[in-house]
Amino acid sequence: MWADMSHEQSDQERVESRAHLLPEEAAVGSEDAEAQADAILTESDIREEDRNAAPDTFLERRTSDQTVTASEPPD
Repeated sequence: MWADMSHEQSDQERVESRAHLLPEEAAVGSEDAEAQADAILTESDIREEDRNAAPDTFLERRTSDQTVTASEPPD
């Protein structure tokens, strides 16, 4: 998936785009938004290539009806 996007947008363009801090990030600040963006995108690329690369991550694919026990019948 990302390989297709790499033709459209250079790494530098991706970093510059991601360097605009999200509201949560802006609230705590960033000493170097571009370095932070580069690190985030690099880690994201690794996780995208290898779904098991994220530490302590277990991804379950279930629907809501498989996770919730209804206490009352639906109307």
